[in-house]
Amino acid sequence: MRIINFGSLNIDRVYKVSHFVRPGETISSEGYECFPGGKGLNQSIAIARAGAKVVHAGTVGTEGGFLKELLEQSGVDTRYIRKSGNTTGHALIQVSKKGENCIILFKGSNFENDRKFIHEVLENFYKEDILVLQNEINNLEYLLQLGKERGMRILLNASPVDETLKHMDLSGVTWLMVNETEGAEITGESKPEKIIAQLLALYPAMNVILTLGTDGSIFQNKEKKICQPCFPAQTVDTTAAGDTFTGYFIASVLAGKNMEEALETASCAASIAVAREGAAMSIPVFEEVEKKLTDYHGNHS
Repeated sequence: MRIINFGSLNIDRVYKVSHFVRPGETISSEGYECFPGGKGLNQSIAIARAGAKVVHAGTVGTEGGFLKELLEQSGVDTRYIRKSGNTTGHALIQVSKKGENCIILFKGSNFENDRKFIHEVLENFYKEDILVLQNEINNLEYLLQLGKERGMRILLNASPVDETLKHMDLSGVTWLMVNETEGAEITGESKPEKIIAQLLALYPAMNVILTLGTDGSIFQNKEKKICQPCFPAQTVDTTAAGDTFTGYFIASVLAGKNMEEALETASCAASIAVAREGAAMSIPVFEEVEKKLTDYHGNHS
């Protein structure tokens, strides 16, 4: 069994400014940093750092080579990342002195994954292999359809939620990963129990994982419900928390851990990520997670 993540590859360009640019105004940036980004990239790195083998598929533009290199350095198989002659997907982010931000997203090469390319990639994966998806690339519906036809187990992190995703057939999804806001947008319900109930009413065979920030997470299917508390952490930056949770969760499932263990491991990993700045660079390696779990159980035995 293998994991293939067909996901986004972004460049985050962050400009520190005294205030957000107003119409007709030109200001100088007080600082600039460039970071690797994209939910797809973050999740593949989390899966690899959790100790699982993962293949990443996607498209980068002419200036996106360093994203592929970072994945390779993290232990990700990048044989299905292709280069286009266009611009890599990116975000222009203004960060004010108050810590507020405003963001312009450019889809770029993340929306150049044509059906022929998708088919060429997935024809190398089979029944029971795991397909990891997010909603930051084009042809998501086709990926869901093809993955289902091939008998693959699909983990969908339904982020970001848009009108197109709301109307997609999710019957082939094995694990649906959503936070409260995303779950509410998909179902029209606001309370966690009702969000999950609505999703299971629509898709009885689905496993729903609802993440609740500092309130932890809930796993539920037609047979069981598990409430996983949040691990204690000094929060610095929550950017990669959800992606870290997702990556460690599916890596734990592949490793044969039961659902309680998978949720605990994912929650612990996320608590380490939020205590650090940045996205991909904040994702812990397995030894760090293992140590925190051991210390936690030692203190609560």
